[in-house]
Amino acid sequence: MIARFDVAVIGLGAMGSAALAFLAARGVKAIGIDAYFPAHAMSSSHGDSRLIRLGYFEDPSYVPLLQRAYRNWRALETSLRADILTITGVLQIGLPDSKIVSGTRTSCRLHGLAHEELDAAEMARRFPAFQLDDDEVAILDPQGGYLRPEAAIMGYIKLAAESGAMLHFGEKVMALDPGDSGVTISSASGRYHAKKVVIATGSWIAELVPHLKSHATPIRQVVAWYQPKDGFVAEPQRMPCFLRDEGAEGSYFGFPAIGTDGIKLGRHAHFREPIDPNEPNPPINDQDTALLDGFASRRLPAAAGLRVRAASCRYTMLPSEDFLFDLLPGQPNIVVASPCSGHGFKFTSVVGEILSDLALDGGTALEIAAFSFDALERHRHSRSLGVK
Repeated sequence: MIARFDVAVIGLGAMGSAALAFLAARGVKAIGIDAYFPAHAMSSSHGDSRLIRLGYFEDPSYVPLLQRAYRNWRALETSLRADILTITGVLQIGLPDSKIVSGTRTSCRLHGLAHEELDAAEMARRFPAFQLDDDEVAILDPQGGYLRPEAAIMGYIKLAAESGAMLHFGEKVMALDPGDSGVTISSASGRYHAKKVVIATGSWIAELVPHLKSHATPIRQVVAWYQPKDGFVAEPQRMPCFLRDEGAEGSYFGFPAIGTDGIKLGRHAHFREPIDPNEPNPPINDQDTALLDGFASRRLPAAAGLRVRAASCRYTMLPSEDFLFDLLPGQPNIVVASPCSGHGFKFTSVVGEILSDLALDGGTALEIAAFSFDALERHRHSRSLGVK
């Protein structure tokens, strides 16, 4: 006999674990299925820390979503009696008209967010870990900080289980067969039927959503940890998390010494190398470490000393570098959630709530046009015409 559920969530990483917890809390008969185990090494949500910030340079329209996400992160902490979100402030550094600095300034002003703009001299006095050029500035978002991804995912899975969700780990879903009454799910271990399905399989998203094969590209991301030369300046109260705009060289991100390995940093999208999601992440090489070592010595000379380790994970890049949550076109019983470009994790606490709305009601009060399949197609078409 096929086991029957109201909703099945396939993929229990960041977005999937949150969606399952919200669904189960609403009394839904739900099952979560994952090919691996929570926060595993081939996922996109491991490695101790993820940035969160309110002054969102990418687009001011993200800010209300972030404000709602902050409330949900604090609610998760209360439910778990655990620390998930730590405020250190986030510095967003670059030339005054750079994308990161100007975008952050716009978001802060438009939404009335607390912020400070600091010149190079003031940065040297207040935050000596950072080396700025004379013509660079930094915008301090005092409400920014970092999230603990493993703790968040395991926390959502714990809450889902406590609310009655069934959990299947180490079970890969092979196929979906949608019909009028729902979706039949075939895995390596069995078959299930659900009225609605949420697909949140990260870098494997195109295997179950062929529509995304030409859109969702898994790429390799590398980060490294450095023991601080001066432990005093690298402490979280003196070294906020940061983003730095390096112009044509791209952007870098980093964290203070929040663990025994010291400062963590990386370049957004690294070398944008596509990977096979079913293969282990490629090993770290000399080109990887040379890139990050060079940045550390040039931009964090007082803080970043000996590199103690490096690790790789993966981003799933969509063309617009937004993320996606929407009903699959032509399939009202299937909800798709795809993270993108490393910035999806901070929204997990609210996207999980939205996914539960989509699965139960087919819609949400939140305007999701920017994160839809239609937006994805419009972006692809505009790129093919050379429109920016």
